[in-house]
Amino acid sequence: MGKLQLKMLVLAGVFLLGLLIPIHNVQADEESENEAKKAANYKERPLSLKEFELPSPMKRFVYDSGLDFTYPDAVRGIYVTGPSAGGSRFEGLLNLVDSTDLNAMVIDIKEDHGNITFKPDEDSPYYDIAENYIKDPREMLKVLEEKGIYPIARVVVFKDSLLAKQKPEWSFTKNGQVWVNGRGEAFVNPFVKDVWEYNVEIAKMVAELGFRDIQFDYVRFPEGFERKDKELSYNEGDYAELDVDNVQKRVTAVTDFVAYAKEQLEPYGVHVSVDIFGYSATIKEAPGIGQNFSKISSNVDVISSMIYPSHWTSYFGIDFPDKEPYKLTVEYAKVENEVLGKLENPPISRPWIQDFEAPWLYSGPATQYGKAEVEAQIRALNENGINEYLIWNPLNKYSEGVDYTPLN
Repeated sequence: MGKLQLKMLVLAGVFLLGLLIPIHNVQADEESENEAKKAANYKERPLSLKEFELPSPMKRFVYDSGLDFTYPDAVRGIYVTGPSAGGSRFEGLLNLVDSTDLNAMVIDIKEDHGNITFKPDEDSPYYDIAENYIKDPREMLKVLEEKGIYPIARVVVFKDSLLAKQKPEWSFTKNGQVWVNGRGEAFVNPFVKDVWEYNVEIAKMVAELGFRDIQFDYVRFPEGFERKDKELSYNEGDYAELDVDNVQKRVTAVTDFVAYAKEQLEPYGVHVSVDIFGYSATIKEAPGIGQNFSKISSNVDVISSMIYPSHWTSYFGIDFPDKEPYKLTVEYAKVENEVLGKLENPPISRPWIQDFEAPWLYSGPATQYGKAEVEAQIRALNENGINEYLIWNPLNKYSEGVDYTPLN
């Protein structure tokens, strides 16, 4: 080794030591001053690693929430709303998971209207949008830890009526007013990177609480946006000068958000998952909403296709998919396996399946979903090598007597 190389190595070592010692001292001072407060409520953010541009070998440090969750053999979970997680129904849902082969809960943290489901510190930028459904999320997570239930935080991203009305410039407007869809819901604009940061900071907050998986939902433009983009006013931000058509601009923005979220959450050691329309796997890309199944899948740890039979019209040669949950799920699984099989590093497949009725599809009585219909979907996935799944019921009322591992 030459003298110059040796000198550079020594200087590099001194530089690194100079970075690490201040970090240690700052943390020691803060711990001695605030230890009791942190132990009580975990609401203060720790010193952020992103404040220090450490050399790449130092980026292996992962945030420790103080809770210990083991990834299951295969995630088999149910959806839990904020009111259910913080109310009397929670005990029954715990018992359901504890007494069956279920092992995970997807808990609303930022829900469809834009509220978060627990109260952070009063100085938090999210305090005014918080509902006090979950009185103490840290204690809730400790209960899940004790029972070995894997916690997944659901964060709704671009459907957000609250944020759209607070920040119209981050949304879509028509005639000077925030545009809403036929259900009265407003969306924020995936081209606006302030919206990305707003949601990813929520994800970091819940990762610090101890959630092990951050599931982003509504990672898309509004349905049918290809028919609306000419009549709405909105900012394309950095994508305005992109030399591609509007479809590809939307696809690029949505994909870039997912990649940004994954990169930002890496120091927290959490899995990043995204919900996506099942039909997106069957086409090159969904032209209005900006979802490209392969591109999103390439940037996440887990992909969760929403493959509810009720959400398909005549498809895969099936006239009425809601009446044939097994056949619909088999046909979808074949397509998804083919698409993911072409990726260099495919994510885990963890689809959403149906445990609810769809009376809006029928003029008479709707097909009832119960033990047989839920098991049919699980069996269809398992037969096609997909062992993880999540079960959706908006009221959190799940069918009794289901065998959640029918092929075991």
